[in-house]
Order: sequence, then C-alpha cells, then structure tokens
Amino acid sequence: MELTAKFLAQLLKGSVEGDENAVATKFAKIEHGKPGTLSFYANPKYEPFVYTSQASILIVGKDFQPKEAVKPTMVRVENAYSAIADLLKYVADKKKKARRHRSLRARWFLSTKFGKKVYVGAFSFVGHHTTVGDNTIIYEHVYIGDDCKIGRNCIFCPGVRIYPGMVIGDNVILHSGVTIGADGFGNAPRPDGSWEKIEHLGNVVIGNDVEIGANSTVDRAQMESTIIGNGVRIDNLCMIAHNVIIGDHTAMAAQTGIAGSTVVGKYCIFGGQVGIAGHVKIADHTTICAQGGVIGNIRKEGEVLVGSPVMDAKKYMKAYALFKRAADEN
Repeated sequence: MELTAKFLAQLLKGSVEGDENAVATKFAKIEHGKPGTLSFYANPKYEPFVYTSQASILIVGKDFQPKEAVKPTMVRVENAYSAIADLLKYVADKKKKARRHRSLRARWFLSTKFGKKVYVGAFSFVGHHTTVGDNTIIYEHVYIGDDCKIGRNCIFCPGVRIYPGMVIGDNVILHSGVTIGADGFGNAPRPDGSWEKIEHLGNVVIGNDVEIGANSTVDRAQMESTIIGNGVRIDNLCMIAHNVIIGDHTAMAAQTGIAGSTVVGKYCIFGGQVGIAGHVKIADHTTICAQGGVIGNIRKEGEVLVGSPVMDAKKYMKAYALFKRAADEN
C-alpha cells in the first residue's frame, strides 16, 4: 500500500512539513528507516535517530522542535503514539478482504445461524444452535461447539477452540491456539490419596472489544460463568482459571496465571509471569510488576506492587537496598 505524506496528514488530522508527495510503502522502526519507509518518533530517547533516519516519511508530535536538519518529510500530529496506532489499524483493515465465503470444506448445521458477511474457512466446525454475528471471520481449523453465541466483527485465528455453550461479545479477537471453555482444574481428594474429578457445568462469558493472545486459555466455571469484561487485553500464554472475573479494560502480559474464583478489578495492569492465588479480590487500577505473586486480597485502589508476595513498590525498593547492602557486606 502506498501512503503519501499528504494523505497521512488528512487521515491523521495533521500537517505536512516537507514534500507532501513523499511516498512510503512499508513501515520501519526509526532506527531502521530507509527510503520508501514510514517511521514515527514519540520517545525522546530515540531523538538521535531522527537526524540519521533515511525514511521517506516521519510522523512526529506537533510540539517536536528538531535541533538539527531532518531528512524525512515530517507529518506533525497531535500525538505520535495515537497516530501510529490509528494508522496501523487503518492499514490492517484495508488488508482484510471482504469476506462472504463459507468454505464447502467447513461444517455447520441447519440450526447454525450466520449473520451477514460471515467468513468460515476450510476445515472449521460451527456447532448446532450456535449463532454468529455479522462480519465475523472464522479462519481455517477453528472449532466452535454447540449452543455458542458469537458477536459481530470478531476474528478467530486458525486453531482456536471454543467449547459448547460459550458467549462471546462483539469485536473480539482470539489468536491461534486460544482455548475458551475447557474444564477448570477441579479435583477432590479421595481417602486413598487419589483424585476425583469435579465436573464443570458453567461457561465463559467474554465481553466486547476483547483480545486474547496465542495459546492462552480461559476455563469454564464449575457453576455459573467465568467472566472476561469489556476491553480486556490478555497476552500470549496466559491462564485464566474457572470462575475468575476480570474487570473491564484490565491488561495482562504473557505467562500471567490467575487461579480459580479470583475477582480482578477494572483497569488493572499485570506484568509478565504474574501469579495470583485463588479466591482473592484485587482492587481497581492495581498494577502488579513482572513476576509479582499475589496471595491475599488487595483492597486499596491504584497501588503499584512488586515482589512475591507483592508489596508496595517504594517499600520493596527500600527493602531491596537493605538486603543488597547486607549481601555486599558479607
């Protein structure tokens, strides 16, 4: 796709500084900018690359004042991060083909109900009494069980598995290998030390505008529902156990694991490899840094927590300084 500086300024509501006919056909990080590429500058630590970049077009904030000559044509926008996000979405949407096709090598039933312009790829399966909303894309080798409710404008990448009875909202993206609705890890000990499986008869309810990364899993509830709120972002290789509730707009990085029946508030942020014990409650706007371990309730909103078990970040750094000094002295 060819993008001119003039078009970008119109699309992103910015202004051109340089050649408005400059053309870019690819994206590149600012440090790798070459002729024919488009880059952006938003983080001050990358400013030296602004003056060495060979990119054809550079998106910058309207307040940026260069200290040296800048070779690329600059498109000035209100916020460079937001602008590049909007542009990437625009390009991705353009690349999506208008899909109306349902492959003859896929399988569905008379009781399956499809909305308008639904795409179903080869070797995918959509079960009895399942409904799929308008403009949803079901790529190849996807399994969707019976009695599911799937919203509009969803994208299910190859290899997604959705068990029967799941409910998924609008604008949901599930990446390859995601499994929604497997049984939770529920086992009762027998007198002889062996384990008896506890059946899980609930489901998973996923809100609108949710994205779940590759090979992540969300288990069905033992009873009632495991709930993923609106706007939630879940990275690759995350584990959400049975009966967990994730509040709206919470985000978690890769390898986060949340044990059963935990309630996570809204607008929380979890770094990579965060582990959360079962049956705890986490307040809204909580930030847990990478490899943080949560073993009890977090009641105060807006805390930034570090360590395992987690504690206030400032207290943790003071404690870290003390035990590091003790180790150095020995």
